[in-house]
Amino acid sequence: QHLKLHLWLPAEDFEVSDYLCLRRWSLNGTLIDLRADQRRRLSGGNLVIRSLERAQDAGIYQCTAFNLVGAILSRRASLQFAYLNFKTQTRSAVSVREGQGVVLLCGTPTYAGDLSFAWVFNEYPYFVQQDNRRFVSQETGNLYIAKVEPSDVGNYTCVVVNRITKGKVLSSPTPLVLRTDGAMGEYEPKIEVHFPDMVPAAKGSVVTLECFALGNPVPEITWRRANGVPFPSKVKMKNSNVVLEIPSFQQEDAGGYECVAENKMGKNTVKGRLSFHAKPQWVQTMRDSALSIEERLFWECKANGKPKPSYSWLRNGELLATEDRIQIENGALTIASVNLSDAGMYQCVAENKHGIIYFSAELVVLASPPDFSRSPLRALLKAKAGSAVSMACKPQAYPTAISTWRKGNEVLQSTERTSLLPDGTLRIINVTKMDGGNYTCLARNQFGTASTTGRLLVTGKDPTRITQGPVDMEIIVGESIVLPCQIACDPALDVSFSWAFNGQLLSKLDPHYEHVGGSAAGDLMIRNIQLKHAGKYVCVVDTDVESLSAAAILIVKGPPGAPDGVTVEEITDSTAQLSWRPGQDNGSPIISYIVQTKTAFTVGWQAVNTVPEVIDGNTLTATVVDLNAWVEYEFRVLARNSVGVGEPSPASLKTRTEDAVPDTAPANVGGGGGSKSELVITWEPVPEELQNGDGFGYIIAMRPLGELTWTHAVTSAPGRYVYRNESIPPFSPFNIKVGAYNVKGQGPFSPVTTVFSAEEEPSGVPGGVWAQSISASEFEVSWQTLSDSPERVLGYEVVYWEDDTKPETMGKVRVPANQYTVNISGLKGYTQYFLTVSAFNTAGTGPRTPTINVTTKKSPPGQPPLNVEWNLIGSKLTVHWDPVVTMEMESEVTGYQVSYRRNRHREINTVTTNLTSVEIVLPADDDYTIQICALSDGGEGIPTEPINIHKLSKLD
Repeated sequence: QHLKLHLWLPAEDFEVSDYLCLRRWSLNGTLIDLRADQRRRLSGGNLVIRSLERAQDAGIYQCTAFNLVGAILSRRASLQFAYLNFKTQTRSAVSVREGQGVVLLCGTPTYAGDLSFAWVFNEYPYFVQQDNRRFVSQETGNLYIAKVEPSDVGNYTCVVVNRITKGKVLSSPTPLVLRTDGAMGEYEPKIEVHFPDMVPAAKGSVVTLECFALGNPVPEITWRRANGVPFPSKVKMKNSNVVLEIPSFQQEDAGGYECVAENKMGKNTVKGRLSFHAKPQWVQTMRDSALSIEERLFWECKANGKPKPSYSWLRNGELLATEDRIQIENGALTIASVNLSDAGMYQCVAENKHGIIYFSAELVVLASPPDFSRSPLRALLKAKAGSAVSMACKPQAYPTAISTWRKGNEVLQSTERTSLLPDGTLRIINVTKMDGGNYTCLARNQFGTASTTGRLLVTGKDPTRITQGPVDMEIIVGESIVLPCQIACDPALDVSFSWAFNGQLLSKLDPHYEHVGGSAAGDLMIRNIQLKHAGKYVCVVDTDVESLSAAAILIVKGPPGAPDGVTVEEITDSTAQLSWRPGQDNGSPIISYIVQTKTAFTVGWQAVNTVPEVIDGNTLTATVVDLNAWVEYEFRVLARNSVGVGEPSPASLKTRTEDAVPDTAPANVGGGGGSKSELVITWEPVPEELQNGDGFGYIIAMRPLGELTWTHAVTSAPGRYVYRNESIPPFSPFNIKVGAYNVKGQGPFSPVTTVFSAEEEPSGVPGGVWAQSISASEFEVSWQTLSDSPERVLGYEVVYWEDDTKPETMGKVRVPANQYTVNISGLKGYTQYFLTVSAFNTAGTGPRTPTINVTTKKSPPGQPPLNVEWNLIGSKLTVHWDPVVTMEMESEVTGYQVSYRRNRHREINTVTTNLTSVEIVLPADDDYTIQICALSDGGEGIPTEPINIHKLSKLD
């Protein structure tokens, strides 16, 4: 009850006027007095109701919108309150025999709003599961069991839910027990749930029909239409065909429906009809009208609906009745002679028992004296002697005014040359100089009078002439031209120029066109001409007294348009026969055609070879040659004329060439390496576009060097094959060639090449391994090479590490077989390293030497020399610094190094000394940069920041 309700209606219901619009509401036809009502109020025209009460607030609401123009009614809105009450009382047990059908009644609740039903078996929340034997009707709420089984014995409770309020009530339990006098025999179906003989159904609604039968065996339910027409796909069968659902019900769904329940004992049928109904819907409406007083009004509106709607008319919200001037017939309203009291808002109302609709329009009744403010006579009207002239008298007046004409003070009458037309127009033919002067039109109706005056000037008889007009021309796309239009005329005449293109006036906003030439010429410049600019151009010259024109045809030549309809007529493994239709030649005959192709293996479109090699402009077929077999191709065609090459045609449908035997041998055949007793063969795979068909693979032919018989192997793997045989000697040469094949046959082999079988790891161990530390980050390792190893030695591998417990500290260096020493750098200072040396080849590494160790020197000094001082006398530079004191974990200082570099030069010079000073001769008269660092067994220490020595610093 404590709810707040907003009632509003769409803005289209209130097309009253642009004036301030007010609204009031009625309930069940009675105006709601909002001043005395504490629960109801207006908010922006919407009605807001607080603390809803069913007794006071239920009913039909309607809004009236009104302003100074009139009033209209909104659609009606119905407010209802959903509720659910269920009286429960103890229910007696239902006793049935096994195999018998039974109906358990839910009871009849009092309610408003849609309900849904379910049944609980024994205790909540164990609901009865519906199947072909059990059904809960959503129409009656009852539970139907077609054939009772022992498992059905128990207590059943009906659960009713209000879909609006979500409220739920439960009936008292109904016990179901089995009788003890034996099972029920088989019997024919008895239909207990069925639809009425006539079911009304609204357009667009979801129609649900129920049909369920008791019987033993359990009956099967089927549906059919009485007219035998099959059900459309939208119709759904649910719950083992017990429920027939028709969504979005339409006129064609109406008619007879039959439900058939059948078992082996017989069958039963029920029949009913679905009748179609629809609320009214507008098919013709009226428009706002503005009529002069005493004019006739005719409005008609029509609506569809079933049953056929009736019509009524409202004026300012009040029912309109037939009277002397007003006639109402069906949806037509006629007012014979409107007056000011007829002005206002009108509504046509269409209604049947399923709904009511409104349509609004405004009637404005006009009553005013004549007014020439919008249509005065021209202040000066010019006419050529001997021509005809017309002067219109068209004031705004309601009702229409009566017009009279004067020349000066003389009232004009119709003569042989002068005509006073019914619409008030004055027409004079064969005008002369004497007809010049002031003319006045006087208009009068029952509300007043008004007049307008203009002057007629009669010019001489010499006609205006076009002295230079446009001429037919041919031009190339992208060029610019000027079409001339120059005239000779009476200086007293006002002249205007305009141009038309193919019958349409040219827009001054088009950037391609510009009017040039001054007051006596109307030349037209066309810039950057395109194909679309070809056509007929007309220069139109308008003066006060006449109009004349001159025309020319402009032909624009451009590259040809795109050909069309490219079709593959016939295709082989290497050729394709094409045909196409020509495009527009765009003013220049087509000289030749170009054919292009594209595949999944090309980047963009590519030119192809054709027969004939040059395709002339009159040929619309060609054969494309040199195609790859078993490749999907697209083709397109371009045309060429004297201007250039045009746009390409749309691509043809993708077409695959026929398959063929491979014609490309694998390239770069080689190999070697691998494990013991293996011959590894490698090659560059044949690209997919050159495989020529399905089932592609490779044939590998091999034989020991010097033998005649080939051994063959087949593989589909691309690029690598490993031949294994325990009899293969290590590092033995073989002749190898690789070919290709597909489902069509075998292609060519590659040239024969020599590949060695896998070799064995070196068996010897390098001797004399020795290591010494060079610096904090580097040590040197040396050994004796294997000079008489039975296996091939490609080089030596040094493996080093800090700690056996830290594998991540392991490093590895390899050198060629002719090298017996290597420096290992990037190490930690003052750290012990372990190392071994072994020989290696393609099969792997041989046995390692016993482990030795070496410790890197301490780190170099971590401090740069401090307190650096210098002076420059002439070209002699003297530099002093403080000695560097090293830390415990740093190498002792063994000397110092001074580096100096001439500005803008890359060459660096160094000087070493055991002292803390140095003298350097700087030969060039230029700026220098110097740096100083300490030297130690661990390497160079950190240098000083760069020190700039400027030549201006010299002391002479």
